[in-house]
Amino acid sequence: MTTTATRFDGRLLTPGDAGYDTARTVWNAMVDRRPRMIVRPVSVSEVVAAVRMARELDLEIGVRCGGHNVAGFAVPDGGLMIDLTLMGGVRIDPARRRARVQGGALLGALDRASQAYGLATTAGNVSHTGVGGLTLGGGMGWLARQYGLACDNVVSYTMVTAEGEVVTASRAENPDLFWGLRGGGGNFGIVTEFEFQLHRAGTRTLVAEFDFRAEDAVPVIEGWRDLNAVAPRQATFTADVASGAAGPIATLGFVWVGDPAEGRRLLPAMRALGRPVASRVTTPSYLELQRRDDSTGGHAYRRYSKGHYLRSFPTAAIEAFLLRGAADLSASPDLPGVGLQAHGGAIADVPQADAAFGHRDTMFEFGAGSRWSDPAEDDARMGAARAAGAALEPYASGVYVNMLTADELADGQRGVRRAYPAAKLARLTALKTAYDPGNVFHLNQNIRPAC
Repeated sequence: MTTTATRFDGRLLTPGDAGYDTARTVWNAMVDRRPRMIVRPVSVSEVVAAVRMARELDLEIGVRCGGHNVAGFAVPDGGLMIDLTLMGGVRIDPARRRARVQGGALLGALDRASQAYGLATTAGNVSHTGVGGLTLGGGMGWLARQYGLACDNVVSYTMVTAEGEVVTASRAENPDLFWGLRGGGGNFGIVTEFEFQLHRAGTRTLVAEFDFRAEDAVPVIEGWRDLNAVAPRQATFTADVASGAAGPIATLGFVWVGDPAEGRRLLPAMRALGRPVASRVTTPSYLELQRRDDSTGGHAYRRYSKGHYLRSFPTAAIEAFLLRGAADLSASPDLPGVGLQAHGGAIADVPQADAAFGHRDTMFEFGAGSRWSDPAEDDARMGAARAAGAALEPYASGVYVNMLTADELADGQRGVRRAYPAAKLARLTALKTAYDPGNVFHLNQNIRPAC
C-alpha cells in the first residue's frame, strides 16, 4: 500500500473490512461489484489524495454520492471507489439566499436546511438521491418550471481534476467548464462543492391525482395534455400507468408548489376531463412532498429503467404509453410502471447555448421502470422495460443523460448522442480533451476525449 493511503486514517476500506460491503452497495441490487479499495474522504485535500493514489496504482475511479445511478457507475470492479458520503454538509446563507453543498450531500439534506428559512431550489423528487449526480446531469424537480433545473441554479462549482488540481467554475471563472458542468455529467472531475441560488418557495404544496381505467383514458389524457400547455408554472403535470387488481390504471394530475388555495383553482378543469374511479387531493408540506416517492425497499431491489424526452404527445403516443409495450391492456401485471413529468416554463426560458444540458423544448419526460427481488426475473423484467421504452421511441426527441442505461452506453456513443445535440457534444468533447485527456473519469455517461 502506498504512503498516500495512510492519509485516510481508517477510512480506506478493502475486502473483508467492516463497512466494506455496506459502502459498495448501491440502489440497484443487480450491481454486485468489488472494488479493490474504497476511500471515504472528509475534505477536498483527501479527494485530491484519493485521485492521485488511484493514478499511482493505475486503478479505475468510481465516484459515489447517493449511489442512485441504475448502471452502478460508482462501483468499479477491482478499482478505487471514492465514496463522498462523509462530505454531506450543507450551509445556508439566508440573507443572500445561497446554499453551499458538499459533493456527498443528499437532496434531503439540502431541502431540510433551506426549508428552515422557507427557501428551496430545484432538487429532484426523491430525498435520498445524491445532489451531485442529479445536478451534474441537469436535475429535474418540482420547482423546475418555476426556477429552472438544478444545474440552472448553480452559481459555482469546486472541482478536483484528473491531475489532482482544485479548480472553481462559475460564469466569471473558467466559464467553459461552468458551461460543461451544467448538464455534462461527471466527465470532467469530482465536484466537491456546489453553490446554489435559493428561492422563496415557501413550505406549502398541493398534490392532485385522478385515477382512470386505462381503457377509458385516451381522451382524458388528451385533455390533460392540452391543459398542461396553459397551466401556471407552479403546476407540474404528471401521469402514470401501473397495474391494478382490476386492470391497468392511469393516474393523471399535477403537483403545485405554492399556496394550495391557488392550486385548487385548477381542480375544476381537471375534474371536467372525465369521471375518475378514485381521486386524491392532499396538501403535504414541501419536505413531505420531497419524501413521498422515497423507496422504502432501499437497496434491496433489482432495478432497470428506460427514458425519453418528448417534444409532443400525439394520440398515437398516448396509446403506446397506456399499452406499456404490450399488445393489449390485459397483459401481465409485471409490466413496468410508466410515467410522465411536464417540462416547460423556466426550463425553456434558458437559451439552448447557455449550458451543456439540451432538450429545452421538451414537453414531457417519459420514464419506464421496474423493480423486483428475484434474479430469475432479470431478463423478463428488463425486456419488458425495454419494450415499453421502444414503444415510445418513435415519438422521442432525445434522452435525459441521467436516464441512460449501461446497455445504451455500451453501444458506442449512441446513448450519449441521444442526450446531447451534435454541436453540444462537440463542445463537450473539446472540454473533456482539455480537462481529462486520458479519460480517467470514464465510469459515467462517458464523453470520450478527442485524443
